[in-house]
Amino acid sequence: MSQFKTIALRCLLTLSISLAALSPRGVGAAESPAPPSVAIHFTFDRPPDASMAPFFLAAKDGRFGAERLNVSFGSATGSPEALARVAKGDSELALVDINELIRFRDKEDAAPVKAVFVLFNRAPYAIVARRSRGIHLLPDLDGKTVGVAEGDLSMRLWPALAQQNGIKASRVKFHKIGAAVREPILSAGQVDAVAGFSHLSAVNLRDRGVPGADLVVLRYADYGCEAYGFAVVANAAFAAAKPDAVKGFVRALIAGIAATVKEPARAADEAASRIDGGDRDLELERLRAVLADDILTDEVKRNGLGGIEPLRLQRSIEQIAQDFKFRKRPTPGDIFDDQFLPPVAGRLIN
Repeated sequence: MSQFKTIALRCLLTLSISLAALSPRGVGAAESPAPPSVAIHFTFDRPPDASMAPFFLAAKDGRFGAERLNVSFGSATGSPEALARVAKGDSELALVDINELIRFRDKEDAAPVKAVFVLFNRAPYAIVARRSRGIHLLPDLDGKTVGVAEGDLSMRLWPALAQQNGIKASRVKFHKIGAAVREPILSAGQVDAVAGFSHLSAVNLRDRGVPGADLVVLRYADYGCEAYGFAVVANAAFAAAKPDAVKGFVRALIAGIAATVKEPARAADEAASRIDGGDRDLELERLRAVLADDILTDEVKRNGLGGIEPLRLQRSIEQIAQDFKFRKRPTPGDIFDDQFLPPVAGRLIN
C-alpha cells in the first residue's frame, strides 16, 4: 500500500508541474487574441462568368480567410457604376476595365481611385466575324456591318485601331444593338460581325451552333492595341488606412489564379455554380480562352502576375486619347499603384 501511495503522489506532482508550465501560455494566448477580420465588399462590373473563377476559388479554398479578410461579392451594371461605388466607399475593391478607369480619373474632382492588380494583361476587345461573309483579317471589315451593343467599351479604342491598320473608319458600318441580341443577330446573318469580348461572344456563338470554322476572332491585341484589360481597383481611403488588407487580398487572388491554372475544371465548376443556369462545359471553354489569351501572356510569364509595364500603359493612354479628349492626360502613376504587389518571385506562374 505504501508503494502504491508513493507512485500516486509522484503522478500527482508530475501533473501539477505540467499544468503550472502550461498555465502561463494559456493566459498569454487569452490576453493576445488574433486581430479581427477586415470586411471587404468586392464589386464585379458585370454578372459572373468564368473569367472571375480565381476570385471564387480563392474564397472557396479559404485564401481570403487565411489573410484575415471577410470578403463578400456583388455585381454592378458596368465599369462606370463599379468605379462610382469604389469612389464613394460603397465597395472597398472592384474589378473594372482599366481603360474606363483612365477615363474616370480625368473627370473633374474624380476620387483618386487606382488599380492595384491587373488581372487581364491584355484587353479582351475583339471583333467576332463570320468567314462566310468574306472576313478573315481586320482590313476585311471594309464595307461590312458590325453590330455594337450600347456602352461597348471596345468601341472606345476602335479609332486608334483603325488608324493603326490603315482602315477608313467611315467604310465600316456600325449597327447599334442590344447586348442580349449580339450573338443571335450574328448567328442569324443580320450583320457580318459583332464587337465584344473574345471570351464571351466567340464562345457564346459556338454554343448557339455557329460552326467554329466559320468564326474568326479579330483580337485588338493582335492588331497593335496596347491596352491592358480588367484590373482590381481600390478605394483610396481604405487602401491608405488598411494597406495590409489590400496586400492580403492580392496574395489571396494570386493563389486563386494559381489554383485556377492548375485545376481549370474545378474552377469552371465553381464559376458555373454562381451563375443562374450556369453550364460547366461552356464556362470551362470560356476560362481556357481567358487564361490563354488574356492572363498568361508572355509579359506575365516574364514579369509575374498583376503588374504593368509603365511605357506600355503610357502608350495605351495615348491610344485612348485618339477618341477621348483629356482635360489633363494621366500618367501611369495616376492609374496604377504597385506598392500592394508582392515581390516578383511571389507572382511568377507557369
